[in-house]
Amino acid sequence: MSESNITVRNGINGAIDALNGSLLQGKEKPLRLAMVALLTGGHLLIEDLPGLGKTTLALALAGSTGLTLGRVQCTSDLLPSDITGLSVFRRDEGRFDFLAGPVFNNIVLVDEINRAMPRTQSALLEAMEERRVTVEGTTHLLPDPFLVIATQNPAEQTGTYPLPESQLDRFLLCTGIGYPAAELEKTIIIGGGVRERLDGLPRLLSAADILAARRCVAEVMLSEKVVAYLHSCVVATRNHEAILTGLSTRAAIGLAAAARAVAFLDGRDYVAPEDVREMVEPTGVHRLLLRPRHDTLDRRELLRSIIAPIPLPLV
Repeated sequence: MSESNITVRNGINGAIDALNGSLLQGKEKPLRLAMVALLTGGHLLIEDLPGLGKTTLALALAGSTGLTLGRVQCTSDLLPSDITGLSVFRRDEGRFDFLAGPVFNNIVLVDEINRAMPRTQSALLEAMEERRVTVEGTTHLLPDPFLVIATQNPAEQTGTYPLPESQLDRFLLCTGIGYPAAELEKTIIIGGGVRERLDGLPRLLSAADILAARRCVAEVMLSEKVVAYLHSCVVATRNHEAILTGLSTRAAIGLAAAARAVAFLDGRDYVAPEDVREMVEPTGVHRLLLRPRHDTLDRRELLRSIIAPIPLPLV
């Protein structure tokens, strides 16, 4: 790894360590995955109960990178134009002006995405895949970097709509937050909330740093043996009796990109098989469609059991 790449990597890891040691204690895994998504041009879905810090993570990431932040609080009456924006007629000037919605930001926090109706959820599809929005026949490009962090409540909660498979497939990674360890939670309770401290958060990275890191990630080598192992993991999900639809080719491409980002963060210019194994679960768990008679299975445990027997290649 070149000296310039090392400098970029150290800056990214330094930002992760700083946030994990201050505002986001106990959230190292989701924070690292959010950074992986940012470095690969992917998007992150966070599934967990309310009140565990999902929103705080997104706000802290935006504040520490100096990237612009747009926020959408999903409700059952939210309209697609509330996300993308709309054209307004200026009568005094005799013309239409486009008023950009919150999706026109570097980081877009879509809070409780599964409380929005499916029509509104679909408004994000073009933005997440094409990095652009078409409104009334006119296409508007989105900024770069662009990252959607969506939070989702458990499906059994009142007033939620399940995300369609096409929407889930647009998320590169999926993770949870989880309850903090007992001693850490007591410390958090004593210290109170951290929202008021977000305004004074120092800028640790810039958009230029993120784009430079993306170029470094793209240079990480992926050997034929590692590609073969990755492909074996993907195919294994398609051939399991409990799974109706396994990982797609898009998922495999995303897994390779995520593994490259992990290798970069760990200071290597090549992907190790362990990088692939680490990222199979967050890349694949939300994409699995189970057969009806197996729908009660824990998808994370199922995916781990599928991948575990596949031998790691020697590289």
